[in-house]
Amino acid sequence: MISKVPAGYEDLLRRPIVGVLATVTPHGSPDLSPMRFTWDGARLRMSHTIPRRKFTSLQANPNYAFLITDPDVPSRCLETQGWLITVLGDPKGEFYRELSDRYGDTESGLPDDVHDRVILILDATKFTVK
Repeated sequence: MISKVPAGYEDLLRRPIVGVLATVTPHGSPDLSPMRFTWDGARLRMSHTIPRRKFTSLQANPNYAFLITDPDVPSRCLETQGWLITVLGDPKGEFYRELSDRYGDTESGLPDDVHDRVILILDATKFTVK
């Protein structure tokens, strides 16, 4: 593992690719979820809701792994690891809409659970090329 994005893999963090977020539940079981995200050069941002399992898992254990597979070359993958830094409220769904636009989902409106919407901010400290 290395502490910066490997050369030639930055595009996987910039492109609108759905990655797989891995966490550990409070009971110790692994939990995987497909997630849309943004990357600011140091941190991942993802939209989620407070009552869902992924949120409660990260509250109990802030460590995560996130795997991105290049849809054009499936053998080209990047894994990042780190921890949840903070959670910001998104009660109007502004970040949710930003992600929808980024991923070309401009047709669907806000979900019913928008009042529980939060932004997960995840520090990315280790990278592994798969």
